[in-house]
Amino acid sequence: MSYKEEGKWWVSPANFLDEVTKNFDFPEKIEILDTTLRDGEQEPGIIFTKEDKIEIAKKLDAAGVHRIEAGCPMTSEEDANAIRAICKLGLKAKIYCFVRGVLADMDVAKDCGVDGVVIEVPGSEQMLQGGMRWGMEKAIKAASEATKYAHELGLMVTFFPSDASRSDIDFLTTLLNGVLENGGHFDSVALVDTFGAFSPEGAAYMVRELLKRVGKPVEAHFHEDFGMSVPTTIAALQAGAFCAHVTVNGIGERAGSCPLEPLAMSLQCLYGKDTGIRYEKLLDLSHEVAQRSGKPVPPTKAVVGDRLFGWETGLPTGYWQKSRDINPLIMMPYHFSMIGQSAPHIYIGKKSGGANISLVNERLGLAPIEDKDKVKELLKKIKELSLCVKRDLTDEEYTKLYHEVV
Repeated sequence: MSYKEEGKWWVSPANFLDEVTKNFDFPEKIEILDTTLRDGEQEPGIIFTKEDKIEIAKKLDAAGVHRIEAGCPMTSEEDANAIRAICKLGLKAKIYCFVRGVLADMDVAKDCGVDGVVIEVPGSEQMLQGGMRWGMEKAIKAASEATKYAHELGLMVTFFPSDASRSDIDFLTTLLNGVLENGGHFDSVALVDTFGAFSPEGAAYMVRELLKRVGKPVEAHFHEDFGMSVPTTIAALQAGAFCAHVTVNGIGERAGSCPLEPLAMSLQCLYGKDTGIRYEKLLDLSHEVAQRSGKPVPPTKAVVGDRLFGWETGLPTGYWQKSRDINPLIMMPYHFSMIGQSAPHIYIGKKSGGANISLVNERLGLAPIEDKDKVKELLKKIKELSLCVKRDLTDEEYTKLYHEVV
């Protein structure tokens, strides 16, 4: 583990001090389960066709995702056919589908050809009683029968108690142990933060308690309602969870789900944990999902935004001009090429200085301006126009001002 990897990243050395890392309990191998094709599609307005799902699944596999939750076959025949088609692609990733705690769903999942199922039953008292009008006994019976039957069909089983994060830990562990004691079987349990209600500390506590009280491997499925899904997922992994559930670009219900891109990069660069994700494939994957979902990526979105690398302000542009040939990482936490991004773009506008003019001239093939008074005059015109249009200038607008002055 190192805070600095030549040509790749340069982060805080404090991250790797013994007093910071001594209580971390990361698993030896961290798995990524991507649920873009199910939980991501649950965002209102996003519709994936069979073709969409197949093409996204191929790119998820190319990016090194370990498990793909390909959808819910009970949603529609289109979804079931998409899952069948994905299972026949011969991908390296294991293919899972999402099902209810109903025996008939297991037969459909098996028919689709998946490796495993994610079986949902409400995991909090309020969700059981208020959402389902079920008691604990009925939930245990349904989950026991469903998980047992899925296991008998040869499917891997992840038990998915929704709203588990808002459950009392005693209630949740009573439910989980009740399923196991009544003949049920699951290979792992997802700690489900349906409403993004975890703090990192709360997530870590519940992971440790589940490992201790239930004794099954734990997966982290966290939402973004408070903008905390990445740190809470990392906290869960630090506490011993072995798998993180994500979506590409963080798409999903309400504020969305834990985004794959910053999670994978944070684990690698900030914690020294290589998940096996191919970072150089993330940008292409992000673009594919953005195009097929109809949901554009914000230009400054972490890792995959298209205006992340570059400056308009004069001071950092000057730093970049001086340091770029020495070590680009002086001016960035990770190298743009690591994730397939382009080299930093120098913008010009209200906050710009002489370094911006110099570098933009270089990019556009315009002659350098040696006269400092001319530089001041040009900057004055740039700032006036930028204020007027309330944005940085286009190359055409800048070139016109350049020729007026020079």
